[in-house]
Amino acid sequence: MTSHVPVLLEECLALLDPRDGRAYLDGTFGGGGHTAALLDRALSATVDALDRDPAAGERAAPLLARYAGRLRFHAENFRDLDRVAGRFDGVLLDIGVSSFQLDEPARGFSFRHDAPNDMRMDTRAGRSAAEFLERADRQELVRAVRDYGEEPRWHRVVTAIEQARGSGRLARTGSFAELVAEAAPPAPGPRGPHPATRTFQGVRIAVNDELGALAAALPKAFAKLTAGGVLAVISFHSLEDRMVKRYMNGVAGRPVDRDDNTAQDDRVKQADLLTRKAVQPSDAEQQRNPRSRSARLRAVRRLAA
Repeated sequence: MTSHVPVLLEECLALLDPRDGRAYLDGTFGGGGHTAALLDRALSATVDALDRDPAAGERAAPLLARYAGRLRFHAENFRDLDRVAGRFDGVLLDIGVSSFQLDEPARGFSFRHDAPNDMRMDTRAGRSAAEFLERADRQELVRAVRDYGEEPRWHRVVTAIEQARGSGRLARTGSFAELVAEAAPPAPGPRGPHPATRTFQGVRIAVNDELGALAAALPKAFAKLTAGGVLAVISFHSLEDRMVKRYMNGVAGRPVDRDDNTAQDDRVKQADLLTRKAVQPSDAEQQRNPRSRSARLRAVRRLAA
């Protein structure tokens, strides 16, 4: 059975500062680790938790019983968090795939087990990875492999995908991983990550529109904050972290990047940055939970209107 280990837990709690009577929103429930910690630290605090994965609702059942009246679960994509009523003293978004999804072979997120090539976080909607690979146009494939996966040999991988259409090789994780490894074999020398790792990541991001969901969620999450409320976001991919950094710099009245030449008088400061640099897991946490290695945490506090 998968053991859920919430990433950067103590760092998140320090930023969100759970206190009795406060209301929080966990936009990515996953296994409920962050939610449970918030409720345990403040015995009269409440949490509204969201997750689009149908299996998350089943995982939420024990916590709903344990924290009866203090926890509400919503079967929603965090991009639609504006559908949840109320304002919140803290909003947490933990972006990316959960350990439960990675470790369930049938979900198709990993090539460690041969399974249907699905990769959908919500199995009730959208195209599976296999359907995406069979039908996406070349521009969509390039965006997934080159831009989202950051695969340097993207041209060879995309061409191999197009040539494999109709052969059945795109239908399962094992055969798809072999296809990518043949197109972009590992370099000689010490063994590194599997050559299909980047492509799998890029296809997963494309299938679930993860960057689109994050872009939609950030302003909605900030709008849900009370004065003094904190928005904290954990990301695991450089493109996600860049998007979070730009958004938070913007609401803090700072240049969104080095090319932003907007005059200071034209900037609107709505928040204070709580993290000038992204918070990363400690060496000890990375040893306990290797999946935390790429995690980056950023946060802002909303000012009074």
